[in-house]
Amino acid sequence: MQRRLVLGCGSIARETVERLASWPGELTIVAGENETVPDGIGSGVSVEHTSIDDDALPPRADLVYVASDDDAANAAAAERARAAYPDAQIVGLASTSADPTTRDRLDSAADRVVDVRETLVDRVQELAVGPGAEQLQRLFATLRRIDGRLAVVMHDNPDPDAIASALAVARIAATLDVPADACYFGDISHQENRALVNLLGLDLVELESGSELDEYAGVALVDHSRPGVNDGLPEDTTVDVVVDHHPPRAPVEAHFIDLRRDIGATSTLVTDYLRRAGIDPDESLATALLFGIRVDTNDFSREVSPADFGAAAWLLSHADLSLLDRVESPSMTSAVLETLARAIRNRDVRGDALASNVGAISDRDALAQAADRLLNMEGIRIAVIYGFKDGTVYVSGRARGTDVDLGETLRDAFDAIGSAGGHADMAGAQVPLGILAESDEDSAADLERIVTDVIASRLFETLDDATTLLGIGEGDAGWSAEYPFGAWDRDEDPE
Repeated sequence: MQRRLVLGCGSIARETVERLASWPGELTIVAGENETVPDGIGSGVSVEHTSIDDDALPPRADLVYVASDDDAANAAAAERARAAYPDAQIVGLASTSADPTTRDRLDSAADRVVDVRETLVDRVQELAVGPGAEQLQRLFATLRRIDGRLAVVMHDNPDPDAIASALAVARIAATLDVPADACYFGDISHQENRALVNLLGLDLVELESGSELDEYAGVALVDHSRPGVNDGLPEDTTVDVVVDHHPPRAPVEAHFIDLRRDIGATSTLVTDYLRRAGIDPDESLATALLFGIRVDTNDFSREVSPADFGAAAWLLSHADLSLLDRVESPSMTSAVLETLARAIRNRDVRGDALASNVGAISDRDALAQAADRLLNMEGIRIAVIYGFKDGTVYVSGRARGTDVDLGETLRDAFDAIGSAGGHADMAGAQVPLGILAESDEDSAADLERIVTDVIASRLFETLDDATTLLGIGEGDAGWSAEYPFGAWDRDEDPE
């Protein structure tokens, strides 16, 4: 158990003292008569109001933080602490007015001296000059111009990255006195996503139609970039803010646009905003953002960047990790199990690519979960699962260990008849059924066959073109000549 000692509680040090009090172990604070200890510091913290020049010190200390507003007193206290605790780590605080002699004494006695001037300069440089500073300034300027309530709109059936990002943008807007709602169309059906919302008590607004946006003075899009594409907004909606990490297929129009395709999650991007703005997220928001980063980077194994690690490290001190563990381990619904079973039965394998039509679905998120599972099959590097609901075919794909860009492949295959997008290893598409959806119940099997013919033929033809362009042939790490795309190699039902 670590024993910590704070000598002095100056105005600059109070936030650090609050943080020390939240750590496990023992904490003793020796504060001057005129120094104020933060309220609610904790019942397990020992507080003594006396001069830090007093000779009486606790018998043991592993970490000593010397932090009064008096530099000379800090130097003397650090020297006494070094004599009393030769093995302890000592951190001393030096103000901007510390004279050279006092500073030398602090440097000699302490393991580390926190220079207020250097810290302030570094912080100002990070906020005003470093990468991302200009984006934050322009975001603030855009938000301040919104005269009324802001709708922060996620994509349909939002995932954890979209949910957390929307909440963070709403939090930033609130600091500028701009009221904001995190909004979505569709359903939150994936069991992990429902667990995230329910366990953290997240406040989200479900929209039924684009007309509900009439009560809002501004619109922000998070984790997608175009109105009417994977959301319920009219395509001509005027957008104020776009924050996303997906590469756009078409030009993006908004007053403020921040697209960073070099990071793994939109949650990383908005966490950067929070850090630069000096906004500490509450526990539920920090937990949601951390989960969003972990999901979109597949636990830091997919399209991850140094910024993702940095954001996650900063969020760790604010998040509830025990609650995060509960969010990550929900039960699997019967709808997901049934979709997975149909995906296995109906799989169509050509080379190391697999596609499967699961027919009518009740849960769109089940497609992504099935794609994740089937990608683990031996010899499979691309898994694309599709099914239809409410007059639309939904496609979800996953890739691993291949040179083919799955996001570009799905765009090339389906943009002409629907919409598609995503990353090199995780992508999706939506294709309207059109007149096919008017089929009666007696022709359900025909409808399923037609959907398979259209989706599978476009997918495998596009994959064939992509691999040809890449020069992948027999003997290369990719497609096997034993299973050319021209052949129909459907695995039969094992039953």
